[in-house]
Amino acid sequence: MAIAVAISESTLFPPAVSPINGYFTTNMLLKKLETNGNGARINALLDSMRASSPTRRPSDNEDQKSWTLHHPSALSMFEEIMSASKGKQIVVFLDYDGTLSPIVEDPDRAFMTTEMREAVRNVAKFLPTAIVSGRCRAKVYDFVRLSELYYAGSHGMDIKGPSKGHKYRKGNQTVLCQPARKFLPMIDRVYKTLMEKIKYVPGAKVENNKFCLSVHYRCVEEKRWGELGDEVKLVIQDYPQLRLSQGRKVLEILPTIKWDKGNALEFLLESLGYAESNDVFPVYIGDDRTDEDAFKVLRKRGQGLGILVSKAPKETNASYSLQEPTEASSYAVPTRFSRVEQVVPT
Repeated sequence: MAIAVAISESTLFPPAVSPINGYFTTNMLLKKLETNGNGARINALLDSMRASSPTRRPSDNEDQKSWTLHHPSALSMFEEIMSASKGKQIVVFLDYDGTLSPIVEDPDRAFMTTEMREAVRNVAKFLPTAIVSGRCRAKVYDFVRLSELYYAGSHGMDIKGPSKGHKYRKGNQTVLCQPARKFLPMIDRVYKTLMEKIKYVPGAKVENNKFCLSVHYRCVEEKRWGELGDEVKLVIQDYPQLRLSQGRKVLEILPTIKWDKGNALEFLLESLGYAESNDVFPVYIGDDRTDEDAFKVLRKRGQGLGILVSKAPKETNASYSLQEPTEASSYAVPTRFSRVEQVVPT
């Protein structure tokens, strides 16, 4: 598993890379979207959709080399992470789409491979392991089917601990957190409205993730992205308690509460008894904008590290990188896990 992460003790958190050649424009465009007047907001949204969902990866070798220098591959540095994490409890946090499974056109068919499932199972034998996803918790569980994990669905707004008797549970207490429960009726209303509004945009799909909604446009012709963005904005403008965020070819509609994947990471560490501990080493692996909230928390804590799964340079708070989900599972070999077990305190 990608617990074989890149790290050096002297540069655990190298600086987040700055924008280069205009590739890293998404955050700036989102800020523009928030501050400009109504006439410019839709155009800014379309620009942001394009920026966060490029049709081609940049080919500038110098940019790639510079980015890799700041975010080296996580596969080649296993010895360093073992050294830095020695005597500490490693806790593993994993995004799902784009991390454990490849990005696919139909989100309902984002299946993880048997090899990846076995890799995650092997990690969880030795380390507390959580899946943190924008998907609803039940759907992620259906994909993963491992009862020994923690699951944080809806971008961390729906968290549940492993089944009874798991060795990482805190006593007999059931770990459960649903900070956005009061928004459920509102989200259901918006879901029904969106289903009606976007049915005229071929390829668009609305996914109900219980505490948030995802509007997928991966299968929508780019010339119709603006139309889709218009419809989404018009629907949610009547719901000031909801906000719009973005991922790769997906628009996310979430409650305005201050809760994200970073908060979910902190909640789970607290549930495991590591809220104020110096003896914990969290590792978070993700591929999308929403994972940046978790990467930021790790930087603020000064503990552990974030790993971005990406083939192309991106603005990120992660320290290290992987190219694709297959790199994560390729490292799941018994000898590696035996060595991980040796550095975890007993």
